[in-house]
Amino acid sequence: MADVTERMLALLSTLQTGRPFSGEELTRRLSISPRTLRRDVDRLRGYGYPVETQPGPGGFYRLAAGRTMPPLVLDDDEAVATLLALASLAAGGPSAEGGIDDAATRAYGKLDQFLPARLRPRVTAIRASLETSPQQAPSVAADQLSSIAEAIAHQETLTFSYTNASGARTSRRVDPYRQVHHLLRWYVLGWDHNREDWRVFRLDRLADVRRTGRRYDQRPLPAGSAAEYLRQGLNVGKQRVSLTINAPVADVLDALKYQDVEVQQASEEQTNVVLALDSWQWLVLHLAFLDADFEITNGAVFADACRAFGERLLAATGAS
Repeated sequence: MADVTERMLALLSTLQTGRPFSGEELTRRLSISPRTLRRDVDRLRGYGYPVETQPGPGGFYRLAAGRTMPPLVLDDDEAVATLLALASLAAGGPSAEGGIDDAATRAYGKLDQFLPARLRPRVTAIRASLETSPQQAPSVAADQLSSIAEAIAHQETLTFSYTNASGARTSRRVDPYRQVHHLLRWYVLGWDHNREDWRVFRLDRLADVRRTGRRYDQRPLPAGSAAEYLRQGLNVGKQRVSLTINAPVADVLDALKYQDVEVQQASEEQTNVVLALDSWQWLVLHLAFLDADFEITNGAVFADACRAFGERLLAATGAS
């Protein structure tokens, strides 16, 4: 029976992704026969899970949406991941009423109510053993995230007021494309009708967000993804620097945490790093704390700054 329970949880976990699966794909994923799959699907239906099937060529199994569902079923690892995700989100900043961090805090305290009895003791134990330190990040309203998400799904124009970094406030009419979470900040990328161009807006600087009901035709994005476009915008005017550092990847990531860097392991004790630099001083400081030899493989301006600073340090010690 334990094997059957484990198999059923695996099947349900797969179907809960929401997409259709062919019978062949499910039998391969779960290492079961087609007959066992049909029997397990019948069991799920008996438990109240509405599994839809499409027979014949191109057929599939899919968990129907928009129906009354039994309690949430997660396997052990999924329950732990969900709890940790909620804890991390709850620590995202000062918990404002209605903020996504406040909602995560409430969900964190009641998750076990929606789990089967087998998992509740484990989730309770994890929650009792876990603390997260607050991270200084602006709060974003949960209903604002939801409203923008629905507008994106329906390709619907939004209006809102926006306060930029200098404090100037303007009214905007935007066709939203994607929401992006990057370095503890939430952004929305969209086509700005006022500027007739793509723009990125920080969600914590939006106010009076309204869906207009007006549909728009999707324009081609001038980048591979919304996250890539955001990073390109944030890195405008910065110099691209490449380093090879004689330290393990874990040490380098710890030294450069919360920075937008690309890290690749060259060997067990050597790491390649690429980043966009707006100030050589902060990078020199982080490298000093890392206390490891490094080579500048690209970035002439940064190399010149390091050379001049190195000469200043030598002069300060009285060395020639």
